Amino acid sequence: MIEKERNRLRERELTSSRAPASVVAAVLVVCVCLYALFEVALKALGQPALLAAPETWWAAIENLPKTGDPTLLLTGGVLLLLLGIVFLLQGLLRGRRARHAIALGESVLIVDDQVIAASLARRARTEAGVAREQVLVVVSHARVEVQLRPTSGMPVDADQIRAAVEDELRTNLITPVPSVSVRVAETGVIGQ
Repeated sequence: MIEKERNRLRERELTSSRAPASVVAAVLVVCVCLYALFEVALKALGQPALLAAPETWWAAIENLPKTGDPTLLLTGGVLLLLLGIVFLLQGLLRGRRARHAIALGESVLIVDDQVIAASLARRARTEAGVAREQVLVVVSHARVEVQLRPTSGMPVDADQIRAAVEDELRTNLITPVPSVSVRVAETGVIGQ
């Protein structure tokens, strides 16, 4: 039972919420409904319509395929289709936060990718013997990219840096373990 709860908490912290997409969809639907309700209320009270009477909207929608510009209708249809696909994907796919989990016996520690990147940059910088400004590390869910600008006249072995970064990932028990790629710039930095 404890294991199940730990996995549930881990997944909650590693995946992003679907709430923003839900709020946007709800606000759009509520705005359309409120406008339609307002127009119907104005008609029921015998007041002039704000934009158009409800029967005018229904007639316009009914005649749209006959009187509308085909290019405009196609463009509108494609935009509505894309909006629908975006909302569908938001609902079906899991979003990932920029975080990784570290298993610590009975516990799980959630660490931000920027913290991991700083740790890996320090290790790569120490291994290469370069200054802080010469190393850039980007951590994503499945990949670690190390970009290194060596000091002029001091060669850097990319495989040695990759091995050091992979060792740092293993030492820190990062899960899931991302793949590591190292790119050493062809031009060096003078005076570092």
